[in-house]
Order: sequence, then structure tokens, then C-alpha cells
Amino acid sequence: MPSNEMNVVLVHGAFADGSSWAKVIAPLTAQGFEVVAAPLPLTSFEDDVAALDRTLERVAGPVVLAGHAYAGAVIGATRREEVKALVYVAALAPDEGETVVDVFYRAEPHAKAPKLAPDDNGLIYLPGEAFAVAFAQNAPAEELAVLQAVQRPISPACITARMGRPLWRDRPAWFLVAEEDRIIASETQHFMATRMQARTRSLPVDHTPMVTAPGVVVELILDAVNACEAGEA
Repeated sequence: MPSNEMNVVLVHGAFADGSSWAKVIAPLTAQGFEVVAAPLPLTSFEDDVAALDRTLERVAGPVVLAGHAYAGAVIGATRREEVKALVYVAALAPDEGETVVDVFYRAEPHAKAPKLAPDDNGLIYLPGEAFAVAFAQNAPAEELAVLQAVQRPISPACITARMGRPLWRDRPAWFLVAEEDRIIASETQHFMATRMQARTRSLPVDHTPMVTAPGVVVELILDAVNACEAGEA
């Protein structure tokens, strides 16, 4: 059982907000962890990293930092010393000099992946039907309705910025590969996890497992916590 000296900070991806982590937050807080869901503005990569750093400043003590999808790039860009381990949940992990777009389009998209493009305001929204088809195809209708209702658009400035030295080169990483992901190709996830030398768990889950399979996400975060507490990370 962890000593709960480790804090957990969760970071949402594009088209989502912190509520996407609700089923992960509840069991972790029930075990006595301080858990914070960092809000990203999704206005530019620089803005998002700054927002994460502001959240980390508010947390006292060491942190296991978890990111979903686009947020994998964001958690890799912080340099905060209190971050002791990184957890990637069906996430993107660009290396130095790469952009999110570079890794996102590394493999052919799934046949049911939505076509994404900026609207008249220069923002990228996920088409409504894509939530049930690709974003969280294993979720029931009532959860899909919430995901669609709270979706937040992302700016192209978030996904075209070049990465500096990623933190996963200096911290241990865990990676949940979502084999049924229709947004980020599982082939790409395997490539990134291998490149990172992450402790990898590959499961038949969709793009949003913290909603549709939260137990496996909690387990992966606890693996990272336990390794840090035991000095094995």
C-alpha cells in the first residue's frame, strides 16, 4: 500500500476537460492521495505547459504526472523537479525537435478516425458523431453525451510547436497502449512507448480508457506511485 506521500496530477487532452478523469480521481482520493486535474487552455503549446506548471506549483511534494492523448506532449515539456514519474494514457510523446502533428500522423489513421480541420475561428473541434465512433466507442450513451457536451476545442498552435528535450528522457515513464484506439494508432503508441523505454501495458481499450476502463488507468498510476515510493523508479 502506498504511503500517500506522492501526489497525482492528471492532464486532459484535446476535446476534453478535467472531468474526463472523474472515474480515476474518485478511487485515488479514496486511498488518501491528493489528486489535481490540471486545466489546459488548449490555446497554444506554450500556454498549456505554463498552465501545467502553475498547477504543479500548487501541489506540495513529489508528483506522479499523468497525461491523456495530446497532454502526453504537455507533461513531457515540463521541467518541474517535483515530477518523479510520467504516466502516458493513450498519449502522444514527441521527442526533441518533433511536433505533436509529426507523431500523430506517423501511421495511417484508423478507417473510422475523424477528419480534423480548423473552423472559421481557427479552432479544431471533434465532430459530434466522432465521440461514439472513435473517441470513446466503448462508452454508454449517457457518458458520450457528457463528453460531447463538455468538449473543448484545440488550437493548431498546440500541435505545431517543436518539442524541447522531453522529460521522459530524464524520468521513468509508464505507458498504457490502447489497442482499440481509433484516434491515435496503436502502432504509433507502441513506437513511442518503446522509444521511451516505458513500462508498458497493452490492453484492448479505446482512446479514452479513463472513462471506459478506469480501473486499468488507476492500476498503472499506482504502479508508478509504488515504484517511486520504493525507490525503484
